[in-house]
Amino acid sequence: MPDQPIPVIDLFAGPGGMGEGFSSVRDKDGHPVFQIMMSVEMERTAHETLRLRAFARKIMDTDGALPKEYLEFLAAPTKVNLELLQDKYADEWDAADAEAVQGTLVDGDDTFVNMAVERLKGYQGPVVLIGGPPCQAYSLVGRARRTHDKDALEHDVKQTLYKCYLRFIEVIRPTAFVMENVKGLLSAKNFGEGVFGHISADMEALGYELHSFVTDDPETPHDFIVRADRYGVPQARHRVILFGTRKGENSAIPGTLITKSIVTVGQVLGQMPRIRSGFSARVHTGMDWGGYVAAAAKRLLATPEGEAIRDQLEPVTGGTLLPSIQSVNRIGSEKDNPLSGWYRGHLGHSDILTEHVARNHMASDLDRYLYCAAFAQHFDRSAKLYDFPKALLPNHKNAAGAAEGKAVVFADRFHVQQADMPSTTVTSHISKDGHYFIHPDPSQCRSLTVREAARLQTFPDDYFFMGNRTDQYRQVGNAVPPLLALQLARIVAEWLGR
Repeated sequence: MPDQPIPVIDLFAGPGGMGEGFSSVRDKDGHPVFQIMMSVEMERTAHETLRLRAFARKIMDTDGALPKEYLEFLAAPTKVNLELLQDKYADEWDAADAEAVQGTLVDGDDTFVNMAVERLKGYQGPVVLIGGPPCQAYSLVGRARRTHDKDALEHDVKQTLYKCYLRFIEVIRPTAFVMENVKGLLSAKNFGEGVFGHISADMEALGYELHSFVTDDPETPHDFIVRADRYGVPQARHRVILFGTRKGENSAIPGTLITKSIVTVGQVLGQMPRIRSGFSARVHTGMDWGGYVAAAAKRLLATPEGEAIRDQLEPVTGGTLLPSIQSVNRIGSEKDNPLSGWYRGHLGHSDILTEHVARNHMASDLDRYLYCAAFAQHFDRSAKLYDFPKALLPNHKNAAGAAEGKAVVFADRFHVQQADMPSTTVTSHISKDGHYFIHPDPSQCRSLTVREAARLQTFPDDYFFMGNRTDQYRQVGNAVPPLLALQLARIVAEWLGR
């Protein structure tokens, strides 16, 4: 008989990136080591994604392959096809609906704490708590926007939500917990005192020790920062991740993450089907995309800045090499992608590719995307506003001085994800515009698709995000990379003797 999976409670679960990593750990006989007992997420579409993924895991076979009915839904993800899938696997859908809970965690309200207690009733083995309180209040960018409101952090409800997490620890007494947050947590202050110190003291008072996933002897708060790009994730995502263990449970010092080869944007996106952007329909009705982009390349070549990147722009001027379609739902072999097995493993021999649809953009932004991508190819760095031809500078006050070389705010507001290195951090801001997530191929002249952003976050290609495209981008940006979470979960499993 295999060991019973260790129950996991996932708080502030988002679309389920951390839970996906824990759910992917297998013992030597292929049995799951962890099982999500309950996940809680507030936002409606993220919860729908969370529930759908819980359902997908329940209908996979023992080798992790998805049934043909689920693949048919991925190929045509309509409401009708989802209902047919739910009817086909009614028991599994009901179980997923019970596992993934939509609700808002509120300090002082024990509704979900009591729900977790009830689900664990009669269970005597180890329990793991995972998740990360919403982090926008701690983020360095978020705090920069509050520069003129010194009390904003203190009064932002998001910065106290860790108390909800703390309440679960206090009541459930998990054997171990994993808590994730942004680097800004290390320097954030609440009423003049460091937030990280508060959290450490609270955990200590409840009888828990804090461990680092990157060193067995953390000396400063910065020793709790996990740099995802060091562990096979194609993204420079740096987060504070705390590994808490109940005192007296196990005297062993937990293991640490093992560094892996760098994985780049080009390796995981470079062999995906090429697609083009489109025009914002309300402004540019009836315009020829290929003709416009080819002409944009010629306009750039007439500037000194464009002449300096002639080799990258000239192939675009003819228009014949430009992609002709805006979305693709199939994918071919990716022999140079080191994560291909991870992305495609549940899909078997299927070539289905979901949510690979390019955005529409303003025509003026296509000029900028083209220039930025070509510039990055040539100079091996992303252009700043100071590098732009004057005609391409955006028409707002924080860019006005760039032509004269004056300091401007957010000089890198247009940013190319360079093919030869990991991406910058994928954040929820990708849902608002694509300026910071420009595709490295000038001929595609666009921002990243939902699927490309999901790959940089290491979501498998069969991981379907519910909601509209803005919802999908936001979910991806707020998530924990599942491939990183898998490695964290293995360390937790080893410490628990599994």
